[in-house]
This record gives sequence, structure tokens and C-alpha cells, in this order.
Amino acid sequence: MNHSTPKLLECLTQLIATPSVSSVQQQYDQSNRPVIDLLATWLADLGFNIEIMPLPNQPSKANLIATLGTGPGGLILSGHTDTVPYNEQYWASDPFALTERENKLYGLGSADMKSFMGLAIEAVKQHDSNKLKAPLILLATADEESSMDGAVALVEADKPKAKYAIIGEPTGLKPIRAHKGIIMESIHLTGQSGHSSNPDYGNNAMDGMHLVLDELKQWRHELRTQYNDPNFAVPHPTLNLGHIHGGDNPNRICGNCELHIDLRPLPGMSTDELRETMDHRLKTRLADTGLHYDRQSLIRGTDPMHTAADAEIVKTAEDLTGHTAETVAYCTEGPYLNSMGTQTIIMGPGHIDQAHQPDEYLPMNQIEPTINLLSKMIDKYCVQ
Repeated sequence: MNHSTPKLLECLTQLIATPSVSSVQQQYDQSNRPVIDLLATWLADLGFNIEIMPLPNQPSKANLIATLGTGPGGLILSGHTDTVPYNEQYWASDPFALTERENKLYGLGSADMKSFMGLAIEAVKQHDSNKLKAPLILLATADEESSMDGAVALVEADKPKAKYAIIGEPTGLKPIRAHKGIIMESIHLTGQSGHSSNPDYGNNAMDGMHLVLDELKQWRHELRTQYNDPNFAVPHPTLNLGHIHGGDNPNRICGNCELHIDLRPLPGMSTDELRETMDHRLKTRLADTGLHYDRQSLIRGTDPMHTAADAEIVKTAEDLTGHTAETVAYCTEGPYLNSMGTQTIIMGPGHIDQAHQPDEYLPMNQIEPTINLLSKMIDKYCVQ
């Protein structure tokens, strides 16, 4: 195998130095193509077959599917190439300059999760490509931190195909086999503004939102009672009332009011059914108010992930790490890969409590263990 790709620290340096912020706010959003092109060059040098997949609705962004070897089975090592926005003034060092201090590597995406791709490449170098008996796929995706458009595009194209997958989100190298889903919804009520001296001059949307809040809190209690999974630290679905705004002046009847909520269902719950239930309950509650009800999804939403506790890749990861597979509350691209018939776990270096904040870092003492762990996974699923 040709090992002309840069050495590990140079790979990580270049990945961190290449901005690829994704955001629902256009002023922060950037293309990830420079990162994709960088990875494609390195992986092509290692003999991988390269496919760059521009996103249908965002052609300036792309997924990368790099494949080494052929045949059934195989292993996907997957990571997203985008980062969240950043507040440079709160960083102790340049977010785009990989900086080593106190045995940690600082930089935007160092934990979440550009470093994983560099470490995966390093693990690949431990193997002779001529000895692969099943395909090894390195998958780099777009927009995980915002729209999930990259993962959706993969499902729509029904690729890549492999029997097993590891998504290298920061888990401290502990295997994760399940997580909650998420939907974020905007509920908008339209009434009629008017002079506040007489309520009959209008129809107060804020009064109506009080009914919405009451119904949502009642539904939240019912969800908590009906659904429980003790494998999760918070063992029930959560519904957060996150943002509300209505009206514009004390002496005007409020004509419009908007509420934003976040709902995180457990595995086995359907995000589409939750939206339908929400609409039915709120429309029924508001039926006699004369207010106009409208709900819009703020994000596409992600279904819960669930890989069975006795799945082959879960048991292998537990054996190799010495950790029983766990669950988390945050979302990943795991359910998208699972939906294509791929047994998927989440497992990578770094810690989630370092993600999405200033001075994000990767502990250097996790570098060699990550390479060794991924190398063993490659050996089991692609060589043996």
C-alpha cells in the first residue's frame, strides 16, 4: 500500500485548518468541499476508489465514499466533516490551528469530529490492501451539525453498503448502541390585534398560546408516563419549551404568538406520529378560539437510533474495549446507516462534553488506543 499521505499530526493539522462550518444561519454556513477534496486526495493515494457525492439540494457540499476492496460484508468508518460555528474571542488559541498543550490537541473539530478521519486513515495504513477479503469504506459526510442533508442523501442513494459501521463521534472510545431522536417545531398562532382597552376588539394569540402550553405540558406528562427505557440516563422522552415570542406593545391585543419546542423520543417512537399527534391535540384544544394554528418543522428531525444489544458489532466492540455498550441523548447519523441494513455503533476518541464549545480538544492519550482499536476492527471485518 502506498503510504504517501501526510503523517498523522500533519493530517490533523490540515483538517483543522480547513474551515467547514455548517449552520442553519446562512451567515455562518460554509462549504465542506475543501475538506472532502483533502480526504479524497489522501485516500486515493492509499488506493481507495473515490466517489464524491454532491448534495442534491446543496451542490456546494458533498459526501465522500472511499472504498478499498470488494465483496460482501465489510466495514464503514464514518465521520462528518462539518463543525459548528465558533466564538473566536473565547478561545485561548486559534480555532483553526492545531495547538498542543498539556497533552491535548486543541482546535475546532478536534473532538467533534475531524480527528477521527485522520486516525481512521492511520489505522488503514496498518493493513496490506491486498489482504482485504471484504470492503473497507471510509465515509465522510456533510451537514451533520445542521440539516443532516448528507446522511439523507446517502439513504436516498442507498449507499454505501456494508455489513458493519462505526461512526467516530466522541464517546471516550466507549461503544454507543442507541440514542434518542429529535424534532424541533415552531407553533404559530394568528389572532387579531386591536386596542387593548376592549378585548372584543381583537383575538389574543397570547391567550391562545396559554392553551397550547397547557396542552403540551399535559402531553409531556403522558409521554413520560407511557414510555420508559431504563438504559437511558433520562429514561423517558423529553419535551422542552425553548422559545416564545408574541405581540409588540402592552396596549395592543396580541395578534401573533410563536413557540419553539424540542422533543426527543426514545427508540421505538416515530417522529412522524409524534408530529401528527401534536397537531391533532393542539387543533382540538384551539377549536373554539377562532385562532389560526400553524406548525412548521425547524429541522427535518432525526429518528432514534437502536442497534440491538446482541448485535455482532456491539459484542465485538464490547470485547475489544472492555466497556458495555451505552446509550446517549444526543443525535448522530447512526439511524440513517442502520436504515440501510448496516449494523452501526457510535465510538470514537474525545468526549462529548468538549464538543460545541471554545477550546475544544482531543486528549493525546486516546490517539494510539483509537488507532489500535480501529485496526483491530478492520482486521476482524475486512481481513479475517
